[in-house]
Amino acid sequence: MLGMIPAGLVMVQEGLPRSLQNGLFIFHKNVGVVVLLLMLLRIFWRWLRPPPDLPAHMPGWQRRAAATSHAALYVLAVVVPVAGYVRVRAGGFPIEWLDALGVPPLVPRSEALAEAAQTTHYFAALTFAALVGLHVAAAVYHGAVRRDGVFQRMWPPLGRGATERRSPS
Repeated sequence: MLGMIPAGLVMVQEGLPRSLQNGLFIFHKNVGVVVLLLMLLRIFWRWLRPPPDLPAHMPGWQRRAAATSHAALYVLAVVVPVAGYVRVRAGGFPIEWLDALGVPPLVPRSEALAEAAQTTHYFAALTFAALVGLHVAAAVYHGAVRRDGVFQRMWPPLGRGATERRSPS
C-alpha cells in the first residue's frame, strides 16, 4: 500500500518518459484494486480478532488519538482506492486486470463524476500519507522514547505483545 503513494505522485509528473508513465498508471490502477480487496479482508480480520487493549498507563488523550487515527486510517484505506476506481471507470479508462477477468465497470461514464472522484482520491491520499507519517512518529515515540510496551503491541515479533511499563534508560 505504501508503494502506491510515490507511484501516484510520480506518475502524474510532466516530462516523464511515456513508457514509464504508462507503466506507473497500469501498476497504480491494478494494484489499487488489490489493495482495496486486501483492506476489506484486513477490516474483516480485525473485526474477528480485535487488537489487545492499550496499556492501562496510557493517558486518555493518547487512547482517543490512537482510536481516532486508526479509524481514519481504515476509512481512508477504503476511500482512496474506491475514489481511484470511480475516477478511472467514470473517466472511461481501463483497469487491465479487471477487464481481463471480464468485470464490467460498476459506475457510469461521467466526466463530472470522474473529476469529483479524482479530487477525493488526491486529497484522501494526501491525508492518508500524513496519517501514516503521524502513526510512524507515534510508533517511534513509544518504541524509542517511552519504551512503554505500545510499540511491542503494534509489532509483536519485537516484544511478543508485552505491555508492561518500562522506564527509559
